[in-house]
Amino acid sequence: MSGTTAIEGAAVPGVVPLPGAVPLPDVIVSRYLSRPGRRALVAADLADLRGPADGVAELPLRLFWSVPGHRFDLGDPDALRWYYETVLREASRAVDLSAHLDGATLVRLWPELYLPRGVRRAWEERHRLLRAAVAA
Repeated sequence: MSGTTAIEGAAVPGVVPLPGAVPLPDVIVSRYLSRPGRRALVAADLADLRGPADGVAELPLRLFWSVPGHRFDLGDPDALRWYYETVLREASRAVDLSAHLDGATLVRLWPELYLPRGVRRAWEERHRLLRAAVAA
């Protein structure tokens, strides 16, 4: 894919994974920006996204610094959308995507998410299923 860089989450030169460590998913650093100065990060495979789809979730400070300790009730549709929009916009590591997003939930929510144009474009170019969800 032109203008993108693939990163294997588990293959870091000189780093030996801990026994029992879960390998990180492959991600793509898009040519599109999620916000000024930050390129959108896209999971190579939606099946690698195994984060929460319900319950109460809290994001790490690097992803959500506005209200430290804020919890998202993912049973509330507005809070669920806000949570997914925040992760998609602020993700800077493979684990940000895999630990905080669920692939099936992302596909279901995709048409309703308010995202920067670069994030939407990067994800839809990689995952035609998301583009199809908008068209449906």
